[in-house]
Amino acid sequence: MIIGVPKETYPGDRRVALVPAVLPALAKARFEVHIQSGAGIEAGYPDSQYTDKGARIAADRLAVFSAADIVVQVLCYGANDITGKQDLPLYRRDQILVGFLRPFGEREVADGVAHSGVKAFSVELMPRTTRAQSMDALSSMATCAGYKAVLLAADSHPRIFPMLTTAAGTVTPARVFIIGCGVAGLQAIATARRLGAVVSAYDLRPAVKEQVQSLGGRFIELPIEAKDAQDARGYARAQDEDFYRRQRELLGNVVQESDVVITAAVIPGKKSPVLVTEDMVKGMALGSVIVDLAAERGGNCQITEPGKTVVKHGVTIVGTINLAADVPYHSSMMYARNITAFLTHLIKDQKLNLNLEDDIVRETLLTNGGEIVNARVREFFKLPALEKQG
Repeated sequence: MIIGVPKETYPGDRRVALVPAVLPALAKARFEVHIQSGAGIEAGYPDSQYTDKGARIAADRLAVFSAADIVVQVLCYGANDITGKQDLPLYRRDQILVGFLRPFGEREVADGVAHSGVKAFSVELMPRTTRAQSMDALSSMATCAGYKAVLLAADSHPRIFPMLTTAAGTVTPARVFIIGCGVAGLQAIATARRLGAVVSAYDLRPAVKEQVQSLGGRFIELPIEAKDAQDARGYARAQDEDFYRRQRELLGNVVQESDVVITAAVIPGKKSPVLVTEDMVKGMALGSVIVDLAAERGGNCQITEPGKTVVKHGVTIVGTINLAADVPYHSSMMYARNITAFLTHLIKDQKLNLNLEDDIVRETLLTNGGEIVNARVREFFKLPALEKQG
């Protein structure tokens, strides 16, 4: 089977879906890779490295889609809401599409992918199980984003992060506060600690306390308890507005005492909860920094401007989205490993293994036969349950 890798077209995204290092494993599984010329250059992977590993270079995007049995992208139409629609006419019926598709986004977009006839697999829907761990692209990208968020904060903040004892006196360490301790938040804690900051963190899920402490952070405990704090997949559940109001009241002092606040509280399929109000920002010291990793879904800070870095009330608020794309070499490497593990699981003996008894296949399959077939997504869009998938 032929895997096609087109160049990413989302503005500023320098990643590539497959890197040369994974090609031998794909070749062993009898895949042939066609990659668009120049697709990997901005991530640090020139065409010559692909050809050295047996890939074929395609002259343009149309050639990739025309030849491919499987199209692998980082941001497919859906996740790429700016230029992704241009790929829609290139899809063909029963072609396999793998990548980020933002399945809980716009119904019209999901329908467009479905009506193209492709069998689309959304990596965001990967189950969080031991079996699927090597395929968890969402966690890989969150790791990169959490790391990069701390570097952005350090670059924007006028203070030095670590404590230094110098001839000019002692420099006290910066105080960093992380809100939301999923994969991105935990990586932010680890990175800030490595830079020497004093780190505190909060999450509505008490279960993450030990993880925060194991990384050297102080877990902030609030005298409020969330109802059903996490779902079966380990993600935080949305709470009612009364809970968030009380949470904001209690977090206010911690936010205002911090030099840097990194917010990473995301609820899958829902608008990000507002955890940092404008009044909290006004109370922060001049030069403080907020990096809002939830900016793409509205932001955890009330005055975040998605896609922009702004200064308000003397505080720099970074609303940059798609942060994993800012470390393209390693984010591409991690993504490629995830995708390779998924493809070798999905395709057996050059045939699609559409076994819906397998939770990895069932949970990631978004569209098939011209319609949305994923049970969670159908429920989200209030579509009637399907009697049979396949």
